[in-house]
Amino acid sequence: MVLQGKLEIEIEIKAPAAKFYNILRKQNHHIPNISDSIHAIDLHEGDWETPGSVKQWTYTLDGNAPLCVKETVEEVDDQNKTIKFNCLEGEVLKEFKSFKAIVQVTPKAGEGSLVKWTIEFEKVNEDIPSPDAYLELAQKMTKDIDDHLVEA
Repeated sequence: MVLQGKLEIEIEIKAPAAKFYNILRKQNHHIPNISDSIHAIDLHEGDWETPGSVKQWTYTLDGNAPLCVKETVEEVDDQNKTIKFNCLEGEVLKEFKSFKAIVQVTPKAGEGSLVKWTIEFEKVNEDIPSPDAYLELAQKMTKDIDDHLVEA
């Protein structure tokens, strides 16, 4: 069994790429009011926009009790609407030595956008299952944000 891996999902949304990207890039503190899977996002170091700032997310995964993860934005590419998050601590790192999430938002011809989530991970041992539930969480959060932006 492979210890390192990568999972990807692409999700078509109705919202404009710039608006969706802005929520993740500069206004993620609003996400708990938008998605019922995300309960809180608290700032621990820095600010809401600067790469290197540390935030703690409280979320529900597979209907389990709330979990927490501290992350930092490792890279931002505003031109290509790409953000790379790196997990620093939390329950996810009990099963994974490293865990990174990358999101890229691309405008589609006409209306809408394409959101691509990539999860890069390294398991602590080969008995750990692939982190598919985290990809499902990203998909649900993406749909919730899209619904919110389209309704607004």
